[in-house]
Amino acid sequence: MTRPARSAVVPERDRSRLDRSARAFGLHRHVVSTPTGEVVVRVSDRASDAATILLHGAAGSWTTWTPFLRAVEPPLRDVIVVDLPGWGESPFPEQGIDVARLSRAIREVALRLGYTRWTVVGHSLGGAIALDIAARFSQQTDAVVLVSPSGPAVLDAVRRPIRGGRRLPGFAGMLLAMRILAGLGSASAPLLRWLDRVGMLRPLSSPLFAHPALIDASVVSALAAEIRPRSFLAAARAAAVYDETTWRGIRCPVRSVRGARDVFVGPDDGARLASTIPDFRETVLDAAGHFAAIEQPAAVAALLQELVVARR
Repeated sequence: MTRPARSAVVPERDRSRLDRSARAFGLHRHVVSTPTGEVVVRVSDRASDAATILLHGAAGSWTTWTPFLRAVEPPLRDVIVVDLPGWGESPFPEQGIDVARLSRAIREVALRLGYTRWTVVGHSLGGAIALDIAARFSQQTDAVVLVSPSGPAVLDAVRRPIRGGRRLPGFAGMLLAMRILAGLGSASAPLLRWLDRVGMLRPLSSPLFAHPALIDASVVSALAAEIRPRSFLAAARAAAVYDETTWRGIRCPVRSVRGARDVFVGPDDGARLASTIPDFRETVLDAAGHFAAIEQPAAVAALLQELVVARR
């Protein structure tokens, strides 16, 4: 079931600021060994056996979630904020990027940290991984919150570039940009930093946001640091061969929130997910693009809290 719910609140610049201090959120850095490789996470002290796991997208790291963490009241307990393998401080996995392997790695992280159950909150690529975790480990997954998720339209775009590119030109443009940057090799990172320094990266990244002028400079600088062309393209290849019928195994509630101006979401994504997942609801925010948790962190926090309260 799709439930459109509009919000016209324009985000203030400070709400979107990214922080790099884990301690400011009561988090501690851990490196967890998994069969996929080492995974770097920021975690709070454990108070129960149920975790809230935050998974960023294909152009982010754990810091993507800091506006959301500031907005959650009361502060989240038992939280695991992940640098997905290939992003942030987590090394690119030797076996390459595969959705099922990433899901198993996240499960292994939670188990090694002492958790036996979890709610998974996933942005963009992290949303697709969250759904896979819920399907594969249905007995241990209490709920899923999708934030601007990579859904059916993105899967179509990576499988059928011409048709999918017409439906999602923003994603097609991003994929082309990643291929160009990957071709530059080690020169891509200093190029992105230069584009940020001279002020060109903000207009180039503006399609990702509903109100790009209101986005804090730290968000744009993070894109310069966290865009990993090799990882992005590997994730696209993994998405192309992924069997989304796996999601039919999901038994927990799934709540999705996205921006009305999300250039990576197809108009029928919500309906297609609702036809696959029995307990699915979608919320649409007017004043957000692809990074709803950055542009509208309070709205995303409220959705999670509503879900947690409903399950008590």
